[in-house]
Amino acid sequence: MSRTTSFSSDPLGQALQDYQRGHHSATITVHSNVADEEPLPAAYFFRSLWEMPELERTALDECRGRVLDLGAGAGCHSLELQSRGFQVKAVDISAGAVQVMQERGVQEVACHDIFEDAVGAEKYDTLLLLMNGIGLAGTLEGLERFLAHARTLLAPGGQILATSSDISYLYEDEDGALLFDLNGPYYGEVEYTMQYGQQEGHTFHWIFADASILQDYAEAAGYQVEFLGEDDQQQYLVRLTVQ
Repeated sequence: MSRTTSFSSDPLGQALQDYQRGHHSATITVHSNVADEEPLPAAYFFRSLWEMPELERTALDECRGRVLDLGAGAGCHSLELQSRGFQVKAVDISAGAVQVMQERGVQEVACHDIFEDAVGAEKYDTLLLLMNGIGLAGTLEGLERFLAHARTLLAPGGQILATSSDISYLYEDEDGALLFDLNGPYYGEVEYTMQYGQQEGHTFHWIFADASILQDYAEAAGYQVEFLGEDDQQQYLVRLTVQ
């Protein structure tokens, strides 16, 4: 991926900018290959602490040291951590999101993807990936690559705090049997396209890793795995530390 994303192909960034400028009804349309199109209000990226789900609040409480917030969006998590005295670097591939974060007061912001070597110049005590943040890895192959790359970013004793979900329920029939092809791609690998007004972004991959496959990949990459919570939407919070 490129270091920056132009606004012509950055519907998320444009929606966040419009919300920042007072258009509070700004809403992105999310298309995927596994479900009907869904609205995603830009307001969701501007949540206060008490508007965040419990798993996210728990993750923020578990942060320590120097934090790298990956896929930071409009910076709601970074701003909360800054208010607690943390030194945080916020990263997003959306140029519009990065501009919004700068306007909102996030002190250290960068525009690139999670694999960019530029983030490896400094070590971090916590890598934070919220809002199904593991999805940024894209695919199982990308997850394996990210877990290897993350080790180069972590300081000794560092941790990854991340959320993901099991979306097998999308493939259940009326009797509860799962209908996905066991010989096909992993069912949690999803293709998304975002649209805002007349702007349509590039199709991108996102992975929803169920807890068991995340544990398998993390342990194979040399991490200790600790599950810190789960909600009724089959989303979970996990802590990965290098063994």
